[in-house]
Amino acid sequence: MRELFGVILLRETVGQQNGCTMEKVLGIGGVFFRAGDPRALARWYDRHLGVGEAPTDYDAPCWQQNAGPTVFAPFEQGTDYFGATSQQWMINFRVHNLDAMVAQLRSADITVEIDEETYPNGRFARLCDPEGNPIQLWEPSGA
Repeated sequence: MRELFGVILLRETVGQQNGCTMEKVLGIGGVFFRAGDPRALARWYDRHLGVGEAPTDYDAPCWQQNAGPTVFAPFEQGTDYFGATSQQWMINFRVHNLDAMVAQLRSADITVEIDEETYPNGRFARLCDPEGNPIQLWEPSGA
C-alpha cells in the first residue's frame, strides 16, 4: 500500500510478464494536447466539466480525479468512433450522474448527444469542446 497526493494506492505497481518482473504505471498523470487558444480552452474545461486548470507553479494543487476504471485503447487508423478521421484522440470522462451533467452542459448551450442505449458497462454521451475535440461522458454501471 502506498500514498500519493493523499490517495491510498492499493494496486500493486509490479507485475509479471513472460515470467519476468515488470514495473507498471499507476495511472494517467496528465493529458496534454495542442490548442488554438490554450488558456480559453482550459477555462472551458474548468467551467463546464470541473477539470481544474493546470497549476502555474509546483506548489499549487492540480486537478484530482476519483479512482476508478480507465480504458486505454488504441483504435484502427480509419475508425469513425471519434467523429472526423482528422481527430487523433478522444477523451472519456467518468461522471457520477450523466443526466445531471448533460443538463448542466445544455443549460450552458453546449450540444450533447446522449446514447440512448444502456450498455453492460454503463451509459454514454458525447460532445465537443470549443475547438472540436471529441469528449465522451461515461456513467459507469452502478455509479
